[in-house]
Amino acid sequence: MSESGLDGHIEIERKYLLRAVPVWPSVIAPVTIEQGYLPGRVIVERLRRTVDGDVVRYHRTVKGGRGLARLELEETCEPALFDVLWPLTQGRRVHKQRYRVPDGGLVWEVDVFTDRSLVLAEVELPALETVVTIPAWLSPVLEREVTGEPAYVN
Repeated sequence: MSESGLDGHIEIERKYLLRAVPVWPSVIAPVTIEQGYLPGRVIVERLRRTVDGDVVRYHRTVKGGRGLARLELEETCEPALFDVLWPLTQGRRVHKQRYRVPDGGLVWEVDVFTDRSLVLAEVELPALETVVTIPAWLSPVLEREVTGEPAYVN
């Protein structure tokens, strides 16, 4: 993160639709995520509150582009600012439990949505040419890849 608190980078990730929650290779505690989207036609800003045990974090994020590689700008925000902006996201929110599963040098994030019937897995990649090998624990519940499909962008 930069001195200004703004972290910008190109995010390279693949996303997959799952039929069910996978069986993890070990016990993994989830992080609770609430996120909402501020109204906007060109720029859509995401507000996110994460609860990881006793630690609560707040972030504002703007992503640009579509598909495998996208620009991501993110900064932390104060709880008071989050509380002021959160009502503006009414009707544009998601709630989920996120499980981070290390596998083969990559970290898979499995999101189990608690406000709809949806389970997604995504993996952030170090480079566009990185070959993704689906882990054995994920294969039994894998429906299909949905990278870049508008219906699966939060």
